[in-house]
Amino acid sequence: MNEFFRGRRLRRTPALRALIRENEVRPQDLIMPYFVVETDDASFKKPIASMPGQFQLGPKALEETVAKAVDQGLMSVLLFGIPKVKDEKASQAYADEGVVQEAVRRLKDRFPELVVVTDVCLCEYTSHGHCGLLRGEEILNDPTVELLAKAALSHARAGADIVAPSDMMDGRVAAIRDTLDENGFTDIPIMSYAVKYASAFYGPFRDAAESAPAFGDRKTHQMDPANRREALREAEADAAEGADILMVKPGLPYLDILRDLSDSFDLPVAVYNVSGEYSMVKAAAANGWIDEKRIVLETLTAFKRAGADLILTYHAEDALGWLDK
Repeated sequence: MNEFFRGRRLRRTPALRALIRENEVRPQDLIMPYFVVETDDASFKKPIASMPGQFQLGPKALEETVAKAVDQGLMSVLLFGIPKVKDEKASQAYADEGVVQEAVRRLKDRFPELVVVTDVCLCEYTSHGHCGLLRGEEILNDPTVELLAKAALSHARAGADIVAPSDMMDGRVAAIRDTLDENGFTDIPIMSYAVKYASAFYGPFRDAAESAPAFGDRKTHQMDPANRREALREAEADAAEGADILMVKPGLPYLDILRDLSDSFDLPVAVYNVSGEYSMVKAAAANGWIDEKRIVLETLTAFKRAGADLILTYHAEDALGWLDK
């Protein structure tokens, strides 16, 4: 007599559990972010205090670090740049010889098959730390969009495989798409930070990228964490403007949003497992409170289960050594 469901039958051995596993994290799903610094010391490597295990890297140090990760199976990177000189117009963001542009050339020359994604924003390049041009304390949308398009074009010219606007200015995806197409880069995809919340989880990143705003906050252009329906409107706008990949940022606090996008769009969906999420795991692991490997792999699996096709995570290098082991 079959009086109840015996779910344990298919959990009895590791082989049975693997046989029916519904979601799996693969090396090709992971994108590792790196912070590259414009410096005269190409081997510069400075630990980021609030992100244990992460570094600001000079060009040569970046290449050496990526080489080790590629040997472990890394297939994709995301680059953030920290220039020597910042100004009100973020001129180094779109300079042909800028820090990210040079890093792209170096990586693509050494690793032609590596997918190099570039962050397109102005906050790392402005003297005031905001994501756009200012009039007083107001962030100007349309003039900023023009500069973002110039930055994306400079990245494409340097050899970037994907450009990823993270600024959250209205209309920037359309402007970038038009600029790329007009200049012969019709095949360069746009990974849009389509749904980016004004989150407290970004704190360590602002240390790493030296991009904390000198005043105010980013709540006029990043989304209110309380809003869910608005996320679909933002994603719909970016898809209509020509985005090829839609991103949700942050990750763990917004798994419901990730599922909404996965269910609502046929485009690939990415999720950013951001600095604050990473640093909390690292801090707890350093205190012996959690099993870091199990926590990280469970977290990455949660992103896949919620619908992510791609995962941007500072855990990528470690995870590559843990998958299937």
